[in-house]
This record gives sequence, structure tokens and C-alpha cells, in this order.
Amino acid sequence: MPRKVNFGLDYDDGYDNYDDYDYDYDHEVKDDDYDKDNVASQLGKDANKQGIWLCPICSYDNDETSFCCDICGAIQVYASNYGKQKEYILCTVNPASKDTGASAMSKSHAQISMATPKTNNLVDVFQSKRPNLYEKDYRSAESNGKGKEALILSSPDNASESESSYSRENKDTIAPLSSNLNQLKLDKHPIYNRKTNTETQYQPEEWMLIDKGPGTLQQLNLAIVGHVDSGKSTLSGRLLHLLGKVSKKEMHKYEKEAKEKGKGSFAYAWAMDESSAERERGVTMTVAVAYFDSKKYHVVLLDSPGHKDLVPNMISGATQADAAVLVVDASTGSFEAGMDGYGIGQTREHAQLVRSFGVEQIIVAVNKMDVVGYSKERFNFIKSQLGAFLRSCGFKDSSIIWVPLSVVENQNLVTTTTDVRLSSWYRGFCLLDAIDSLQTPLRDVSKPLILPICDAIKTSMGNFAACGKLETGAICNGSKVLVMPLGELATIRSIERDSISYNSARAGDNVAVTLQGINSGHVLAGGVICHPDYPMQVAKHLELKILVLDISTPILVGSQVEFHIHHAKEAGRVAKMVALLDQKTGKVSKAPRILKGKQSAIIEVQLDGAVCVEEFSKSKALGRAFLRSSGTTIAVGIVTRILEHES
Repeated sequence: MPRKVNFGLDYDDGYDNYDDYDYDYDHEVKDDDYDKDNVASQLGKDANKQGIWLCPICSYDNDETSFCCDICGAIQVYASNYGKQKEYILCTVNPASKDTGASAMSKSHAQISMATPKTNNLVDVFQSKRPNLYEKDYRSAESNGKGKEALILSSPDNASESESSYSRENKDTIAPLSSNLNQLKLDKHPIYNRKTNTETQYQPEEWMLIDKGPGTLQQLNLAIVGHVDSGKSTLSGRLLHLLGKVSKKEMHKYEKEAKEKGKGSFAYAWAMDESSAERERGVTMTVAVAYFDSKKYHVVLLDSPGHKDLVPNMISGATQADAAVLVVDASTGSFEAGMDGYGIGQTREHAQLVRSFGVEQIIVAVNKMDVVGYSKERFNFIKSQLGAFLRSCGFKDSSIIWVPLSVVENQNLVTTTTDVRLSSWYRGFCLLDAIDSLQTPLRDVSKPLILPICDAIKTSMGNFAACGKLETGAICNGSKVLVMPLGELATIRSIERDSISYNSARAGDNVAVTLQGINSGHVLAGGVICHPDYPMQVAKHLELKILVLDISTPILVGSQVEFHIHHAKEAGRVAKMVALLDQKTGKVSKAPRILKGKQSAIIEVQLDGAVCVEEFSKSKALGRAFLRSSGTTIAVGIVTRILEHES
């Protein structure tokens, strides 16, 4: 990636004599060091320049339209009864801090707010904050009929005299100036003005609506989910190897390393599980991402962990999915373990979760058919048991594709089966053809940008990149974006998909974007990159419409929960039971005292910390929520109202 640069003018061009700026910082400042008349004369002369105003603090020429000094942050305030007279307010800005894209005005406001917690009269505050060595009064000198700015430097010896003189001459001006300061509204700044915009006002740019060229594959985000040890990573690794994404040399290395550690059957899984911890334990711990191309799609493979303790990791990654492959172990006892309904069986929980993610299309890959001799009876038993459960989760029969296969024997993966024991009764799709048969997901570029941050990684050049799926909108290199929940402005420096640089990305693309103009520590998983004029809501008191899953302990008011929404996770509690809902009719009844399994209700939750969120009616991606407790998902639902916004 290119080296990080800063936008703006290079004031060092053509100048190399930096000795002019040498300064003895140990030199004691004395009154004689200043030519006061010369300073005042120079300030008065520069003040008459057309189109600029001279900062009396640092003597920098600012454009007359600038509200504050571009160098030191002093605010220019006009007093209505002064004619051409100007008043300046010095707002301290830490010189060591770096510009993160926010204006000097917002920084100055933050300093003022922190420095003056007990008074509203900012004029009094600034007078009390004067330096001990010199006091500075800026007033209009009406000499020769011309309004000029005069700088009066007062030593400590005549400080009281200067103060009394200042009070007499400006007795009638403090109130108007204070009034003007109190009337300053930060919502004039673009960061705060964005909150008044609505999606109906948004107009996408022309380049966002241009279709991709002919022959370009559409992206499909495919989550691989299922019970632990069902063969998810092995299936993913074998699929990549058969499609040429893992070379023979790499595969030989994985096989050798796996045999040396006594895990020969894990060779294909190691193509996905690259960390030493995952290989040592033999389980996937984080969502692994890989890519391959089919005839119809550029597929982003999201290999999810199956262990019950790692469901939060699965939620964080698989929320990006457009469709899912539910891998089932056909061997006797293993399928039944995955269907256990008391928190142990992850086949059930993963199926419920992917449906609550908004996934409507699912492929059920019945793996390890070789273990049961490619039995048709066993396949039909699994299909009847699991099919009934999937329908109860909300999947339609027309959206469920059943594929029997064997990863170890390479049967029915990228080509139709050659084993007569399977081909004698199965005439359906192989796995790759089943993926191509999925319907093209809807991509909405007509709405403002929403990019939930799944992960933040450090690039080779020391920059930080935010990874995630564009839910709506589009971005291009150079785009200005807002990073929530901190509300910091940043610029898109580069966009990558599958380690390949692109100039733009649209809704549905899984990308890594490098940001500049923002502190890397402020780009965190669970945040959201959005359009500067349409920021995400940030809140911690929400109303949810939920469906309670199979639980052994009822939900009460005050119950502690783990709240999940897109890639964010936050502790919280059930604050209130609003109403109980009839699942068939949706009829509202009185508020219940407890919630049991299979019940639907409206509740309020209070979170310990704020999260980026939107009502489900406005953004489906940021409006789906999940409640977990004691290592189990207890409820899934949607955000119906945001009850308390974070300022």
C-alpha cells in the first residue's frame, strides 16, 4: 500500500534555512524584549487587509470567512454594537495533539466546556485565565478615524490599572459579547448538522449507480455454520483445494505438518485454521475468510467456529452472510448431538442465528455420508428431523437445498458423485452447483453508506484498515466518511477486496478500507463507517421485539444479558417487560412478569455501554439483536425503538 500522507499545503517547499527558527527556550522573557509600539503598529496595519483577519494571538492571516484561527484556534466573534470592531477569544489547544479531521471550532468548544464547568459567563472565564506574566487586552483604537486593532501588553506591576481601565471602557460591551457567545451553536458545524438529515433527502452520486461491467461476477457472502466437528473447516479447505485456491505444494505442506502432530485428518482444515491455538485444539476459534470463484459468483467464504463457547465469534462474523451452508454430521449419534435443544447442540442454535441474521437461503450439506454407507434412509431421517426445525425457524422449503456428500472421499463437492452407492438414489446438485443456484441477493446503493466494522487490522505499511461488508451505499478512494460511535471524520485512502486494490466498492462487497486522518485506536470492531451527513444512532436504552428460544431458566426484569448487534457486544439487563405478543396474530396483551421459551414479547434493555444502532425499519443490518446468557442464546429480535440517544 502507498505510504501514508497528509492532505494540505506543504509550507516547506523551497525553504531549507531552518536556522531562522532557532529559539532559546530557556531565555527569560523581559519587558524590554518587546517593541510594543511596533507590535501594535503591525497588527493595525495587517488588520486593514481586504478579505483577511489577523489573529492577535499568533499573527496568522486568516480568511475573513474563517470562524477561528487555523493555527492557534482563537475564535473571532463579532459584537453587534461595535461596527467593525472584533473580539477574539483564546481557546487553548494542545499542540501535541494531531488533527483528526475535526475543525478547530469543535476542539475549542471541547476545551471551553472542560475549563468552565461552574459558569456560563465565558467573558469572565477568559479574563480569569490570563497569563501571570503578561495580560493581553484587545480593543479597538479609534485613531485617525480608522478602526485598527491595538495590542496592549501590561506587566504585572500595572495589571490592576489595566483591569480597571478595561472595565470602564468595556462596561457596556461585556453583556452583548457574552450574549453572542452563549448564542453560538455547534450545530452550524457540519458534524452536528448531519443529524437533521433523513434518508429521503439522500441522493446517490452517478458513479454509485453504474452497474459493473459485463462478465463481472457478483459477490456472495457465504457462511459455513454447524455443530462442532461436523467438518466445516475440512469442507472449506477441500473446496478451495479443488478450485485451485490452495496449491498442491501448500496442501502437501499441510498434510506433512498434520501427520507430524498426529492429526492427519485435519490437513484440509489447516488451510482455514492457520493459528497455532486452532491447530493445537483442533477447533476453529475465529471466523476464517477465504475466496473462490464459481460460474456465477465471487464467493466470500466465512468459516465459522462451531464450539458452543465460541458462538459470539460466530455471530460477529456470520452477520455478514447473504446465504449459509449448514454442515451436518450424518454419523449415528453426531447428528443427534447437534440437535440437542439445551445449549449443547449447535446445529439448532446456528440455524436459528443465521435466520435471525436475515439469511433466507440455506444449503444443508449432509457430510460424512461415507460413514453410514451413503444410506438413503439415514439421509431421509436427517432431512425430516432437521427440515421440520428449519421450517419452525422461518425457512421456506423452496429456500432449502439438501446435498449429501463426503468431504474425505471427495464425493458431490464440485462435480456430481461417482460413487454408485450415492448416485443410485441421488440426482440433485453437487455443492458447487447448489451455490450457483442461490438467488442473487439485493444490493441497495440508493441509501447512505453503512459499513459495520468487523475487524481492524494493521497493514504492512503501519496503517490500519477496517474490514467489513458494505450493507448499503458505496465508497471510493478519497471519500469522506464518519467513523462512529466517536463521530470522527476520516478519508478513504485505499480499498481492497481479496488483497486486490480497487477504486470503489458497493453494497454487498466485503472489503478492507484504509483510513487516514483518524487515530488508529478509534477504529474498533463494533463501530460503523457511515456517510458524514447521515451518522448512525448511538444509544444504550432500547426497545426490542424478541422471540424467546428454548430456555430452561425464564427471563425476568433485571436479568443480566449479553447483547449482540452486528459486530458489537455489550453487557446489559432487561429493564422492563412492555407487552406479550401472540405469535400467530401479533395481538398485544398485558406485560408479563416472566418470559418462557417460545414466547414473543416487547421488552426494554439497558446496556452498560453505548452501541451503534438503528431501528429495524430504517436499517435491517443495524436493527437485528441477539440476547445471550450463560453461554446460550436465549432470544433473537429486532430494535423497534431507541429510547435514549447518547449525546
